[in-house]
This record gives sequence, structure tokens and C-alpha cells, in this order.
Amino acid sequence: MTKQNFLKGTIILIVAGMITRFLGFINRIVVARLMGEEGIGLYNMALPTLFLMYTISQIGLPIAIAKRVAEADAKKDKRKIKQILLISLTITISLSMISTVVMFLISPYIAHYLLTDQRVYYPLLAIIPIIPISAISSVLRGYFQGKQNMKPQSFAQVLEQIVRIGCIIALVSWLAPFGIEWAASGAMVAVIIGETVSLLFMINMFRIKKQIKLRSQLFDYLRTGKETLQQLFSIAIPSTASRLVGSVSNFLEPILVSQSLALAGFKTAVATKQYGILTGYAFPLLFLPTFITHSLAVALVPNISEAEAHNHHQLIQYRIHQAIRLSFASGAIATVILSLFSEPILDAMYGSTSASRFLELMAPCYLFMYIQFPLNATLQALDLAKQAMWNSIIATMIKFIILIALTTSPSFGIYGAAIGMCVGVIIGTILHLITLYRSIQFRIPMLMIGKMIVLLGLTYWAGILLSKIFPFTNFIQFLPVLLLLCICYVLFLFSLQFINKDELRQLRKKRPGQKSN
Repeated sequence: MTKQNFLKGTIILIVAGMITRFLGFINRIVVARLMGEEGIGLYNMALPTLFLMYTISQIGLPIAIAKRVAEADAKKDKRKIKQILLISLTITISLSMISTVVMFLISPYIAHYLLTDQRVYYPLLAIIPIIPISAISSVLRGYFQGKQNMKPQSFAQVLEQIVRIGCIIALVSWLAPFGIEWAASGAMVAVIIGETVSLLFMINMFRIKKQIKLRSQLFDYLRTGKETLQQLFSIAIPSTASRLVGSVSNFLEPILVSQSLALAGFKTAVATKQYGILTGYAFPLLFLPTFITHSLAVALVPNISEAEAHNHHQLIQYRIHQAIRLSFASGAIATVILSLFSEPILDAMYGSTSASRFLELMAPCYLFMYIQFPLNATLQALDLAKQAMWNSIIATMIKFIILIALTTSPSFGIYGAAIGMCVGVIIGTILHLITLYRSIQFRIPMLMIGKMIVLLGLTYWAGILLSKIFPFTNFIQFLPVLLLLCICYVLFLFSLQFINKDELRQLRKKRPGQKSN
């Protein structure tokens, strides 16, 4: 099976993520225009419950699989890899079936009492079949990541989005006349179809690339897998707790926001609409750079795990610095663009500028989130998932305290929720950095921090200058400004050495024993 080095694997994931994100934006634009702000609100209120069920059914195994497979692969232990796969599939399939039944039973209660909008029941019901599908997909993704082959999951992501867009256009258009709750349900069914196609593709890739036969001596491998199970759980349980904090946070977030807005005197339909503007319009743009930072995080886990297995401590430090530097580089340009040009971008995408103030407020704060992705992956790879869990718990508690305190005030309203989210992101990132310093003496050099500030300041100044030199009144006129700003930004990156020649040379290198494709 063809491996890629850290940068090559990251580039493959980034390209796939870029295509996927572009297709995802088309998807969101279609959904927003077909369902409107209220429909988007229903759709996004249902998703956190689904993500919570995801986390319970997977119990953090994808990261554990990636780490343990990478370690076993470094030692050429094929028996261990097979045992990891069989145990992981058994656990995730069993838990996903239980989660499916639980979600079916609790959906009416969640919709009526917690989310305070009975219409959410239909989207919740429609999305249930995706739980076992996603559970099996997560195991295969962890396996391919551990083998440091990022191509299968990258192709699967793109394929999933293409199928999803086609199904959403068809289903939402067909069901929209019956009501926005049915349209939101159609969007959920499209997600299921896309995920199913993605799973079938990865199964086919596994069958083509596999070096092991899963059905051979199945029960013997399961019966003798106690040690492997313990090794997986040593990562999976703390990782699950950490992810569970995030999933519970996402699950509680729309509940707390809707309840807090109700206490502030906002009607249910208004609260749903405002939450839809925040999560359906602002969030997709704020999360735009995360396809790069997530790619770095995914490639980082097996790479650091392999380095740790060989006691290459200096390489671990270098990889963390590299991931932070590249994550900041990807996020800084997005931060400046969203802060300066939120209105033309929102108007072009959604035909509405109602989320512009959210972007102006939140974009600078979410720079911390872009760095948080690789930091969290590093903690998982270094068996520090327990510490990552506590960091998440503390950050989430602070976020919710601020969210409730401010959102219940009519003078803040939904902006109180936005402020709480920003504070949570910043606190979480700072706590991860403190944990890494205490564990492996990792710190961000002051020179790098200085370069970050200079890069951000130069880009912001260039954006203001270009908008004055080339004033615009519509999105078409704005595009040349955007292009020139990106060109300036690339020049700044190389001038400040955020991307250096050594990294470019690494992209041309092959791993030892790697064959040409």
C-alpha cells in the first residue's frame, strides 16, 4: 500500500478538502436558497444530536486505530493490524445499533421539550440510518490514516459531496412544497445517501489494497485480542470523553441558545431564524480554513505516532511547529477577508448580509480554532487524550456560562451566544498549549509569534489599501481585489518564511521503498 510522507499526505487531504469544501458551499447555497433561514435553523438544530450519536457509537476509535495501526505498521506486524480492525469493527457496529434504537426513542422528546420546535422531529428521524454507516466508515478511515495512505478517504470525501449535492437538489426541491420540516428531512436523507456511497467506495479500496483477510480465523483473533482491546481503549476512552464533551456541547448549544433567547423575550420562530443565520450563514465561512487545519491534524496523528515509536523527539517538536505555522498561515488570510469583506461575500453566497456582524466579531477569535486542530491531534498522538478532555471540559463550561449570561439579556441576544463561542475557542487553544509545554516542553517561539502578528497586520493593511484603490459595488468588481490580496498574501508568506524551500523539496521526495504511482 502506497504511503505518503507528512507533507504529501497533508497536501492530498488539503486538495480533497478544498474540493469538498467548495462542493459543500454549493450544497449550503442550494439548501439556503431552497429552505430559507428558518429551514436552515431546523436543519442545524437536528445535526448536533446526530453528532452526539456519532461520538457514542465510535467511542474515539478512529484516532486510536490510526495511532495503533501506525505503530504496528512501523514494526511490520500484520497480525496486530488485523486484530485492531476486527475488534474495532465489532465494537463500533454493536454500539451504532444501540445508538440507532436510542435515537429513535428519544427524538420526540428532544424535538418537543429540548429544542422547543416540534418540526425538528422529522429531520431527527430522517437522519437515524446514518449512524451505523458512519461507524463502519470511521474504522476504515482510521485504518487508511494509520497506513499513512490518505488517498482513499480523500477520494471518498469528494465522491460523497458530489452525490449529496445531487440528492439535496432533487429531494429538497421535491419536499419543500410540503413544509420546511420536510425539506430539512430531505436534506438529511441526502446526507445518508452520500455517506453510503462513500462507505462503498472505501470498502472497495480496502478490498483492492488489503494485505490481510478479515474473515480468516475471525473468532480466534477476537478471543485473543484482550491486549489489543486495552491498547485501543487506552486512547479511545479519553478521546471519546474529549469528543463527547464537544458533541454534548454541540447538542446543548441550540437548546441553551433557544431557551436563553426565550428568556430574553424572543419568540420561537425568531430564535430559530437567528440561530439559523449564525450557524447556517456565518459558521460555514468561519470554518472554511479548517479543511487545511483538519488535514494537517489527520496527517499529524500517524506521523507523530511513528516518530514516537522510534523515539524521534526532535521530529515531534518540528512537526508540531510546522503544523501550527501552516495552520495559522491558512487561517490568517480567511480572517482578514471575512473581517473586511463580509457583506459582499454573504450577499453573493446567500443573497443576504444578515450574518455580517457575526463574521466581523468572530473571525479574529477563530484564528485560535485553526491552531487548535493540530494541537488536539498532537495530544491524542502523544497519549495525552485525558488532558485534552479536561481542557475541552473547562473551555466548554466557560463558554456556556458566558453564553447563558449574555444571551438571556435582550441587549445582547444572539450576539451573546457568539461571544461565548469565541471565548470557548480561545480558552481551549491556550489550555492545549499549556498542556504541551508541561508534557514535552513545547512552546511557540517568540519569533514565530512576532511573524504571525506581522503577517496578519500586513494582510489587513493590504486589504484596506486595495479596497480604496479599487472600490467595488458588487461581487464581480470585488473579485480582482480578492485576487490581488491573495497574491500579496502569498508574497508575505514566503517573505516571512511561513513556507520555506525545504518544505517544497519534501513534496518532491519519495519515502524509502515507495514506488511511483
